[in-house]
Amino acid sequence: MTKIIPTALINKMLKDKLVRTSITKDSFLYFFHLYYASYVKYETADFQKEIIHNLEKSPTENLYIVAFRGSGKSTMVTTAYPIWAILGKQQKKFCIIFCQTRAQAKQHMMNIRNELEKDGPLKKDLGPFNEESDEWGSHSLVFKRNGARITVASSDQSIRGLRHYEHRPDLIICDDVEDIQSTRIREARDKTYHWLRGEVLPAGDKSTRLIIVGNLLHEDSLLMRIKDEISQGKARGTFSEYPLLDKNGLCLWPSKYANEKDIENEKLQISSEVSWQREYLLRIIPSDNQVIYPEWIQYYDELPGTSHRAYRGTYAGVDLAISSKDSADFTTIVSAHIYGRREKLRIYILPNPVQQKLNFPAQVDLLKDFKRTQMPRHSDKLYVESVAYQEALPQMLEMHGIIAESVKPKGDKRTRLSLTSTSIKSGIIKFPRQGCEDLIQELIGFGVEKHDDLADAFSLLINSTLDKHMNEGTWLIAFADDEGPLYFKDYIDVEKNQ
Repeated sequence: MTKIIPTALINKMLKDKLVRTSITKDSFLYFFHLYYASYVKYETADFQKEIIHNLEKSPTENLYIVAFRGSGKSTMVTTAYPIWAILGKQQKKFCIIFCQTRAQAKQHMMNIRNELEKDGPLKKDLGPFNEESDEWGSHSLVFKRNGARITVASSDQSIRGLRHYEHRPDLIICDDVEDIQSTRIREARDKTYHWLRGEVLPAGDKSTRLIIVGNLLHEDSLLMRIKDEISQGKARGTFSEYPLLDKNGLCLWPSKYANEKDIENEKLQISSEVSWQREYLLRIIPSDNQVIYPEWIQYYDELPGTSHRAYRGTYAGVDLAISSKDSADFTTIVSAHIYGRREKLRIYILPNPVQQKLNFPAQVDLLKDFKRTQMPRHSDKLYVESVAYQEALPQMLEMHGIIAESVKPKGDKRTRLSLTSTSIKSGIIKFPRQGCEDLIQELIGFGVEKHDDLADAFSLLINSTLDKHMNEGTWLIAFADDEGPLYFKDYIDVEKNQ
């Protein structure tokens, strides 16, 4: 603390309220190190100063902060900053803090209240305050002297129309509104995202500041979606990541972790490599039973085109749903352009795969239209899984002049997807940069996502294509030896020897 504020100035601030309030009103750095000095047990690290600077430099800039466990991010952002945002120069009037559960919300409220109730300068400078419960079931601290309010709520509580006098929320903080369990399923991730975009943000106005603090739990988590939106220019704000060790292996908090032994002791206390990687190094760690890993996915920017000499045709895999009810699976079509064969085989997945809830007649109409518009060539292949009533579909299509190949599935769904993994990782299969987000999410989230219909259609397409073209054009020739049994020679390319 003494390296942040000189000792003489500390003493003067403690004795003189006017000096104290004048300095801390302009500086959150001084505010935090004076009023929350009990939390400062080590020399403040550069990354913490950066967080503090980003908090104080603008009253409206959105901030998204990901930092390692024990970094002090929640203390700075969720406990101390709302008080300074009211007392300091930003002059916020209505702050809402969201947590994932009501128990967490209650704990955050206790943390804030406990600091205000301590006998010290903070109580003297900001008090009096009142705690209230409202019709939303949330808890609030009301600061009459400043005409301000802090409300803490859980993410399952509605805040539509919530105001403090004439003030709509002008500061919204979300602290760990997701966890590992809530990010496992796409439906739950979508729910959190739509809650933020559809309910939380509309509760504010154009000058409302949004701050989200958390960890990187999933490739498709709330923070990762926002990170992608910022990089694509679809959202504004500052996204900051602070792992305990940077990309060069240097510790971001050297006063707390002075050497490798201190870091190793911290790791031993965690006693979980997955937790260490995820919570301290900020690496997104998949579950142990993951089939396809996100880093395996390779992309293309342009298709070689159907005029390319190695073009074989457009192939499609079809996964059929039995019902069009909301609870039923989707009818899906994943298609690709196929080039080359054997070691030169390349599969370019086409964007915007079909994903619809359809009954049987509608499935027939869809496939008729798809074959006519997307697969008009004789060389194009339409693969349909031959299971249960689905066996009737190729016959039905043939009546309409459309040839579809029935494919018997090999093993269970996981096994079939696993058979595609080598081709994905090696780059035989390439995906478009845009237009296959749902398919890719099903592939990397297989086993935990609610739906896997696109993944099933993908597996059918890829495995059928590999069966057809990896050994196509070769004969295995056996020769007799005068002195012994048959032996096998290398593969011979039939096309070159006909």
